[in-house]
Amino acid sequence: MSLDEMSTKPQDALAALLAEEMAAVNGLIRARMASEHAPRIPEVTAHLIEAGGKRLRPMLTLAAARLCGYSGHYHIHLAATVEFIHTATLLHDDVVDESEQRRGRPTANLLWDNPSSVLVGDYLFARSFQLMVETGSLRVLDILANASATIAEGEVLQLSAARNLATDEAIYLKVIRGKTAALFAAATEVGGVIAGAPEEHVAALHAYGDALGIAFQIVDDLLDYGGATGDLGKNTGDDFRERKLTLPVIKAVAEADAAERAFWSRVIENGDQRDGDLERALALMARHGTLGSTRDAANAWAATARQALAPLPKGDVKTLLIDLADYVVARIA
Repeated sequence: MSLDEMSTKPQDALAALLAEEMAAVNGLIRARMASEHAPRIPEVTAHLIEAGGKRLRPMLTLAAARLCGYSGHYHIHLAATVEFIHTATLLHDDVVDESEQRRGRPTANLLWDNPSSVLVGDYLFARSFQLMVETGSLRVLDILANASATIAEGEVLQLSAARNLATDEAIYLKVIRGKTAALFAAATEVGGVIAGAPEEHVAALHAYGDALGIAFQIVDDLLDYGGATGDLGKNTGDDFRERKLTLPVIKAVAEADAAERAFWSRVIENGDQRDGDLERALALMARHGTLGSTRDAANAWAATARQALAPLPKGDVKTLLIDLADYVVARIA
């Protein structure tokens, strides 16, 4: 399904369906990001949270809860929790990556400084745990606490793997399953848990979020070598310039001859990048068809996400979640 075939993007349709609940989530986010003693906290947080992000992860929590027939109000807390965790990781990531742009705007660490980004990220993590506790569910706390640890673990693994040509697809999958898919999976899973859904449905929601998150990250990594700046909120080739071994590069390295491997070693491992290197990298990917095979991998994970939803009840929410999996990869069609 191409973008042209989707008159309404699935996330927009989902946002419309969940508009009242998302308004409650946004209200709770604004209330909990306030600080009586440190005005910089809401300044930094608002810069990122109100920068036009799609709120995809909290919407997944709300959608999962509705799909499972939840009639309470704690899914609002959990959706805000998920957004706080996500925002905290973005603040920390931009410091680690020395990024200067996020969602088309200057990063918080560029506008303020690294200490502010790190400490405000810590504050949001603390706020997220306060929100979790308020639900009174130890299982929810366990799921989201484990996800938070897994995200950090994935980021640390990426530090050692990102610029090492020995990094293979299995390691890459561990990295993105940690840094990205873990929160997608937790977001959908806790929606089922708070609704008291059958274990089969909770497991299905976890599997959906995991596969969707993997597809989402593979597509983002692929778009870095061919996406428009406006689509990504960053410049095409940023991952290359930051020497990140993402799936398109990993596949190219696996197919490289001696001269090509020397090139990848120079630009990725040694950081010796020169004019024309990005164009050569793209040419090598084209030569070995790695962008196409990366696209195939994303499509396969999207199919896994769609299939995971099979046990769940039919309805508008399920249809939109299926469409969302299609849309994630339609961005690269």
